[in-house]
Amino acid sequence: MAGRSGAGRISDEDIALVRERSPIADVVGEHIQLRNAGGGNLKGLCPFHDEKSPSFNVTPARGYYYCFGCAEGGDVITFVRKIENLTFSEAVERLAQRAGIQLRYEEGGYVPGREQGERVRLIEAHRAAAEFYAEQLATPDAAPGRRFLSERGFERVDAERFGVGYAPAGWEALSRHLMARGFTSQELIKGGLVREGRRGPIDRFRGRLVWPIRDITGDVIGFGARKLLDSDDGPKYLNTPESPIYHKSSVLYGVDLAKREIARRSQAVIVEGYTDVMACHLAGVPTAVATCGTSFGEEHIKVLRRLLLDQAEFRGEVIFTFDGDSAGQKAALRAFQDEQKFVTQTFVAVQPDGLDPCDLRLKHGDAAVRDLIASREPLFAFAIRSVISRYDLTTNEGRLGALDAAAPVIASIKDPGLRKTYVVDLDRWLGFMDEGFVIQRVQQAIGQGGPGGQGGQGGDRGRNGHQDQPGPYGRQQGSQQYGRRQGRPYGGPDEGRYGGPAQGRATAQEPREKADPVAMLEAEALKLAVQRPALLGPEFDALGGEAFTRPEHAALYGVIVAVGGTVAGGPGGQEWVERLLAAAGDELRPALTRFAVEEPRVETGGEERYAAAVLARLLETAVGRSVAQIKSRLQRLNPVEEQQEYNRLFGELVALEQQRRVLRERAAGA
Repeated sequence: MAGRSGAGRISDEDIALVRERSPIADVVGEHIQLRNAGGGNLKGLCPFHDEKSPSFNVTPARGYYYCFGCAEGGDVITFVRKIENLTFSEAVERLAQRAGIQLRYEEGGYVPGREQGERVRLIEAHRAAAEFYAEQLATPDAAPGRRFLSERGFERVDAERFGVGYAPAGWEALSRHLMARGFTSQELIKGGLVREGRRGPIDRFRGRLVWPIRDITGDVIGFGARKLLDSDDGPKYLNTPESPIYHKSSVLYGVDLAKREIARRSQAVIVEGYTDVMACHLAGVPTAVATCGTSFGEEHIKVLRRLLLDQAEFRGEVIFTFDGDSAGQKAALRAFQDEQKFVTQTFVAVQPDGLDPCDLRLKHGDAAVRDLIASREPLFAFAIRSVISRYDLTTNEGRLGALDAAAPVIASIKDPGLRKTYVVDLDRWLGFMDEGFVIQRVQQAIGQGGPGGQGGQGGDRGRNGHQDQPGPYGRQQGSQQYGRRQGRPYGGPDEGRYGGPAQGRATAQEPREKADPVAMLEAEALKLAVQRPALLGPEFDALGGEAFTRPEHAALYGVIVAVGGTVAGGPGGQEWVERLLAAAGDELRPALTRFAVEEPRVETGGEERYAAAVLARLLETAVGRSVAQIKSRLQRLNPVEEQQEYNRLFGELVALEQQRRVLRERAAGA
């Protein structure tokens, strides 16, 4: 498949080169954490749908990915297209830029800078702007910016590490610089770097200290700018507006620097500002990130879950840092509402004297920042303590009011064991010394809409991977939300979210093979044909489409035969898979991609015996169907009146039974 761009068609040779020099594990690994899944496969949480357990598989040897939860799959170009919402040509250009490949365009030749896609152009403009701002930080006019950094404990090398720069106070300094580099005013306006003035485009940031905001891959997609001068009548912080490449609800400042440590330590620290991220990283907390001009929300959670490989177990941790004032407590309580969208543990770290990480480092040193993070408190406990702190606990009325205010918070905890533990803690904190009384008030809250629902029976099972019921925030964590049950990679007969019978459309996630041993056997044969064709050879090619009971399997078999059969596939690999994908229609490509990624059920080293057994069993089942058909016909014949036909069919039956016995023995001995 060739791509078409503004100046012409990207050559097929260059597209192939981009695929070759863009290892899929590296590209996918820039967006999600991948772990070894055995058999040469890697696994992580899918970036295309919410899930509790990882079902997103990458097979580096064949260059493909496939999600068994939502049936998304393809090669490295497909992944970049979907993850960044690009056209085919833009995705090729994006990968080519990453790999340092200069693309050639047919039907008009190569014209640098003219034929690139919109995203690539905006990324390049932001990269050039970041370089411009960084250079300006050394100029005399940037003295207020350097003083601001110095007063907060940052040196020149620190500014360089984080790319901090300075936006000149002039109206057109950046716009003139970028337009001289070949960027149009329309591109700069669309990217949010400049805005339309009365006499033409003017710089969005002027006379401010500037932080480049990068996406998870390290590309600059926006900026955050801090006011320096009293004469500046704008807000204290000014951020890039929404643009085709910048969406603040899903951007975390510092994630490009923190992602590897977040994955390695299974920890993410959420701070409130750019200088807080800098302070944490410099103080030895390299997992710190911050939101960009917006509150922490669901899209941010998705980004972190993919980096944490957030599974149904209390292994990792997310730590929120907030100021100790009332605004900080409100922020923590807002975070509590999103807490159970994580599977991992969540904590709050609050400095008693109200210092943020930047001021804490400046006043007490690096160790104080590390101690702040180490002294974290579970978010549930912090939320409950924050509620009861509003009441006078020296009076009965105050303690009862605190109990009734805290009961809904505890009721909203999905895990019943954790909920009971906090009931005990609340009883102790309030001093009732009557656990039953506290339980009763919490159960009343549950009956009014808490997770137990249904008369307060507490029938939910919590974050440890079991069923959950809707809580007071309307969230449901069970298999119906995530479309997949743990340990059931093929789906089940009652799951129709991703295109099962409920929607009348089959996907690779919904074949129900586990409920149909014959279909599962067919799938194993097709996996071998796609991944290791040399193990099957002419015998597979001679099976015929009638050997497959499922229409989709028969159609895939037809594709394999159409390109020359498994004898033409040799050892397999990416080239063989690409030939099959090119021959398959759109309806079959998802299933074909799945069979290229999902490992056969054989252990390494036993492939030949396993392939022989699969072929023998597949032939045996086909022969078995023929036996059943002949027996059915014999039952309808009169052996006296139709003796000749009866004897002929009986002879066929004897031969088929013998053939089936041989195949059964062959399968058992393989």
